[in-house]
Amino acid sequence: MNETTAVEPVQACPIAPVVDLVFSRWTTPILWTLNEYGRQRFVELERRIGVITPKVLTQRLRQLERDGLVVREYHAEVPPRVEYEISPLGRSLAPLFHALADWSPNLTEVEKARQEFDTTQPAHRRP
Repeated sequence: MNETTAVEPVQACPIAPVVDLVFSRWTTPILWTLNEYGRQRFVELERRIGVITPKVLTQRLRQLERDGLVVREYHAEVPPRVEYEISPLGRSLAPLFHALADWSPNLTEVEKARQEFDTTQPAHRRP
């Protein structure tokens, strides 16, 4: 008889910690924007992302700075100026983002599959 033992989640799916880090809410749009448009002030970043609140943007930027994915630069001027830039570590994620952007045309196929499922499956089988 074959014995099954529990494994650590990282062993079961080694990319899970990366997915948790990079694809947490708002992280991807922030990193994408900084990678595509370069160094930005808080308000510029907020405008480019669009629907994020200042509180959430502040929280996410602090976490990304802590994770080493974003660099915050404070300029002691009057008025004070703060700029954010993607770090070299954050920039190393660019190929991943570009691969996902290249895959995004497949979203129309995903939508078709959903519609097909919803029209052919009984209601109790739908999510």
